[in-house]
Amino acid sequence: MSYQQTVKEIESTFGSVPEFFRNTPQDVMTQMWPLMKKYGLGESVIPQKYREMMALAAAAALKCPYCQTFHKESAKMFGATEAELNELATVVAQTSFWSAILHTQNYDMNTFMKELQAMGEYMSKKK
Repeated sequence: MSYQQTVKEIESTFGSVPEFFRNTPQDVMTQMWPLMKKYGLGESVIPQKYREMMALAAAAALKCPYCQTFHKESAKMFGATEAELNELATVVAQTSFWSAILHTQNYDMNTFMKELQAMGEYMSKKK
């Protein structure tokens, strides 16, 4: 797809072409837009609401206010409730907490994998 076609599709999708898209090199936009269109805006294996919540979690971990704002509002547009978004915040915080613990301890990955496997086997038997 040419750059001109890409710009037309972006405008057709959003009603305008945001300046940050225009500031992105043309060869990059022609490569990235189809990916954004499919995995960010279109249909894929993961339902849109969950993709937006995953993107919001990543944005929170990156501490990007642009991405956080975009993906939180998009998640709401696709049906995410305040309760789900609040729970997502807890999941992100918990993941960050345990990551910090493991990294600070420089925890042995082989030990971690053995323990994780044993926990999974135990929990599977309890179902």
